[in-house]
Amino acid sequence: MTTLLDWMNSPAIPNLLGAPVSWIEVIGFVTGGACVYGVARQKLWNWPIGILNNIAFIILFLGAGLYGETILQVIFAAVAIYGWINWIRGNADTAAKDDLPIRDAGGKEALLGIAATLVGTAAIAMVLTHGTNSQVPWPDAFVLTASLLATYGQAKKIFQHWYVWILIDVVSIPLYFSRGLALTGILYIGFLALCIYGLIDWKRTRTTETIAPTTVPAGA
Repeated sequence: MTTLLDWMNSPAIPNLLGAPVSWIEVIGFVTGGACVYGVARQKLWNWPIGILNNIAFIILFLGAGLYGETILQVIFAAVAIYGWINWIRGNADTAAKDDLPIRDAGGKEALLGIAATLVGTAAIAMVLTHGTNSQVPWPDAFVLTASLLATYGQAKKIFQHWYVWILIDVVSIPLYFSRGLALTGILYIGFLALCIYGLIDWKRTRTTETIAPTTVPAGA
């Protein structure tokens, strides 16, 4: 195990924008990109690939002193199992049990999500400030809390979860570059583009799902 961890943390790229890139960061880059693409395309395999990505980032973030995001990855893995099962089961109201439909967040659901993110960010930032040596407690806390909200929305196929991911990416990109994780910062630029793509693709899919049932066959 020690030998494997040593290899994971060894440089795969000696210098990228002034910092070495480890093999575990490369693994996180590949699995992370594949996972977000899978979500955007509504592919079931995004969940197991996402769990591999969580494991890679647990090792990576712990070494970089991003404690909030290390905890986040553990929670992500647990939520991914729920999301995987939920996507397989589908919606009980549809004929196709493996086809969970896209829906909008309810008004109360959205307000609770915003409130939980604000309160969670403040609470976790205080813990990181006073309980760890974190140099970036507030952005770390926000990414942790908002990502939980976005992952819940992803598991439920709530359309607006893409807006939350986009905001998370905007905060994460400078955060990772500031911690010397250049490849991960580049990955999150890719995530941002994929999230915009996912937003557009889900909107197109939802429009198709809305129009299709109202189409009247010729001669009816």
